Amino acid sequence: MTTLSELKKSLIDWDEFVDNMNRQSPVPVDETPLQKKARIAALEQYPETWFVWHFEKYCTSTPAGFHLASTRRVLKNPEWFEARPWSRELSKTGRTMMEVLYLTMTGKKKNCLYISSTWDSAVALITPIKVNLEKNARLIHDYGKQRGYKQWKEDRFVTKKGVAFTALGWHSKARGLRAEEIRPDLLVFDDFDTDEECRNPDIVDQKWQWVERAAIGTRSISNPLLVIWNGNIIAEDCCTLRAMKAADYYQIVNIRDKNGKSTWPQKNSEEAIDIDLRFLSYSAIQAEYYNRPSTEGKTFKSLTYGKMRPIREYKFLVAYTDPSYKSTGDFKATVLVGKWKDEYHIIKVYCKQTTTAEMLDWQYEILDYVNGQVPLYFYIEWPWIDDLFKLEIKAANARHDKTLYLMPDERKKPEKKHRIMAGLEPLNRNGKMIFNEKEKNTEHMKAMQGQFLALSAKSRAHDDGPDACEGGIVKTEELTANDMSRVETFSTGRNGSKRI
Repeated sequence: MTTLSELKKSLIDWDEFVDNMNRQSPVPVDETPLQKKARIAALEQYPETWFVWHFEKYCTSTPAGFHLASTRRVLKNPEWFEARPWSRELSKTGRTMMEVLYLTMTGKKKNCLYISSTWDSAVALITPIKVNLEKNARLIHDYGKQRGYKQWKEDRFVTKKGVAFTALGWHSKARGLRAEEIRPDLLVFDDFDTDEECRNPDIVDQKWQWVERAAIGTRSISNPLLVIWNGNIIAEDCCTLRAMKAADYYQIVNIRDKNGKSTWPQKNSEEAIDIDLRFLSYSAIQAEYYNRPSTEGKTFKSLTYGKMRPIREYKFLVAYTDPSYKSTGDFKATVLVGKWKDEYHIIKVYCKQTTTAEMLDWQYEILDYVNGQVPLYFYIEWPWIDDLFKLEIKAANARHDKTLYLMPDERKKPEKKHRIMAGLEPLNRNGKMIFNEKEKNTEHMKAMQGQFLALSAKSRAHDDGPDACEGGIVKTEELTANDMSRVETFSTGRNGSKRI
């Protein structure tokens, strides 16, 4: 929460900012009422000029083409949803503030909600609007005193003319926020996603449901609603991506264009961009300035992909499953591993938050995939085989009309993360753990890669996929060492499946 001293300091800074602006941009005290009316009417015809007149100190650089086009769409369409996945340093928030004040001062919108990841963030976003309404001399000169008598708090204030501004965190109560008879007709979302929340898909789902039901649900069907969404694409699943899908229009604008040139050279020179980014990590730069989120771990920087050998050329294969029996939203993961010379090939990958039944279905898909060409061993992390799980296997056998035999991995395992990093990092670094390039674009492999790249000793990211790879490689090495491929200990099921 923002402390009282921090909030007061913030307000003092804004007061000083507006006072300086008033000194630099004095009001035209010598104009007649007719001249004033004509000047205001002329300004309202040209919003960009209106912005400069009323907020000259904000307008430090000539706007770029994408700024001008976006503002035209927002101001032209009372019923509109525009998402702005613009890089940092491209003035999403500042331009939106000027647009909001233009729409409310000219009577086009009357009830505005500012929504962010937290209440504190929303208050910080709405504070410059409040201070401008209180102290901006040109705004007051043109549209009269704005400060109302009833509600004038840090998170909700209503002007004399009944225009309301409200700050909300995503979990706040949004229903019933009327301005007289007007339901919210202007919603601004700004920095709604956070890195921590985007690591949990359940929270992303909850937040988006809140957007649809609580925030947008405040509208009146009979009154046009304008939604402006400001945010970067900071994760592979985030509310900004969902907003882009729902929007009438969106445009991704990065700090540099496809040719490596500044998208707003009037403000951000190439040298200034280089200075700004020089201390940031690759993953931070990609997420914040290029809308390309990447989770970069300290251990696995990338994975190796390549072509697999024909199935018949492997002496045997191991299908290893990490079943995620915990109730913490873990993933279930199964990998099919084969050894070729000194390389470990990850031939098939399954990695998903799913049911036990679907996890078992993966095993039968592997049975069909291998089709008896080589010995196939099924292992599952111990101690997960219990009576309930045996009933699941029995039901799956009946469903597929095949017999599945899962062997428990009874190793006494060291701590998971250190075991994975110690066992797999050298293989990965030396290109000896190779994933099937045909699996690269599947949802399962994307989840697997994301878990590897996020893995570190202190990471809270999911690690069930890497854990399955570690188990499959260890079992493959054990079987190789014991030369199990020469031991005839296989029995045939109804479909030709085999077991130890």
